[in-house]
Amino acid sequence: MRLVAGCFLLVMAAVGQDRPRAREVGLVVGMLPPGPLNAITDVPGVRVGHTTVIRGETVRTGVTAILPHGGNLFQEKVPGAVYVGNGFGKLMGSTQVNELGEIESPILLTATLNVPRVADAALDYLLGLPGNERVRSVNVLVGETNDGGLNDIRGRHVGKAEVLAAINGAKSGAVEEGSVGAGTGTVAFGWKGGIGTASRVAGGYTVGVLVQSNFGGELRLGGRVVRRREGSADGSCMLVVATDAPVDARNDLGDGPDGQRGQQRKRRLRNCVFHRSVCCGAGG
Repeated sequence: MRLVAGCFLLVMAAVGQDRPRAREVGLVVGMLPPGPLNAITDVPGVRVGHTTVIRGETVRTGVTAILPHGGNLFQEKVPGAVYVGNGFGKLMGSTQVNELGEIESPILLTATLNVPRVADAALDYLLGLPGNERVRSVNVLVGETNDGGLNDIRGRHVGKAEVLAAINGAKSGAVEEGSVGAGTGTVAFGWKGGIGTASRVAGGYTVGVLVQSNFGGELRLGGRVVRRREGSADGSCMLVVATDAPVDARNDLGDGPDGQRGQQRKRRLRNCVFHRSVCCGAGG
């Protein structure tokens, strides 16, 4: 997947929480205050889990699971949508989400060639939940970026055990960032990329974001160029955005994507705000 419009976050290339976050060193972006954790888990009920896969000198990959709540997501679906900013990718499950306006599985992020294996494991997880014994159709949502620069991507090293560990280990509270989970093999601006998260509070509501960064381009902080990098700015960025604000995925569907109400809906999607839910943003 490639760069997405709407919500953007710089990820510090740290392993775990060993390095300070941006605000801890005085780098403040924007005017709105963060939530208590400055993480997607500031939105009530949201949980995040990672499985990091590092083997030898060539395997650097993983999977990250975002759960809108801790219950049975198939039985307790949440409103949601998928927005593609400017490109293509191997995002699985988006068509049903956009048609029905709801999410019924954990949102999983991984490497490009792992998508089918991760989706199959997510099916096993959901079909095995109590109450789903008679379920015969499930829509799993899996996003990706290509970590082949640092990882043996052709080996497809994420399987059922890794996916279930990420889902079952998902928790509220502080979110591990950097070179973990789906961010283990990613890069950004020529440096190590990874998983990042943040939140903002406005009008009594919270918006939380988690990103899987994997792209090039020119790094700017507060409008100042930190690093100029020659070569392509192409790459990928997956964003998952959750909120407790009172909006949903069906606002202004109206006259199609190119009409006035359709354009209004696109603007809302770019802001990635969905009531008690996750907006999964992808781009080319």
